[in-house]
Amino acid sequence: MGDLRRHWQIPRFQPPQAPVPGQLVTINKAAEILGIAPSTVHRWLADGFIAGEQITPGAPWQIRITDEMRARFVGEEIEGYVPMIEAMKILGVSRQTVLQRIKRGEISAVHLCRGKRKGLRIRVADTQPNLFERP
Repeated sequence: MGDLRRHWQIPRFQPPQAPVPGQLVTINKAAEILGIAPSTVHRWLADGFIAGEQITPGAPWQIRITDEMRARFVGEEIEGYVPMIEAMKILGVSRQTVLQRIKRGEISAVHLCRGKRKGLRIRVADTQPNLFERP
């Protein structure tokens, strides 16, 4: 097996040098811990709202549950955070662009877990550029 890997220059699994904080769990366990559906975890992995890990390409996704991730799931509205549709209007961009900015760490987001208006809340500052603004 090692000969094939070396021949095709396929990298092997390298464990991290220092221990990584957080508990590594399956998609289903992460959904249970965070109080959301497994399909939502899959969608958020694709959107970049939460990060996942794979031991090797094609392996099942695993989610590292940290205090930082738990802090993204709130029970009450937070001042300064708006629903996705409002963030899109304020920024003048599409939903996908908002999600890309969250993924890159340019804007922050939380998930409101309770109430009639559950869902993502995005922090939109006045200083963030609109898609059509010129520098």
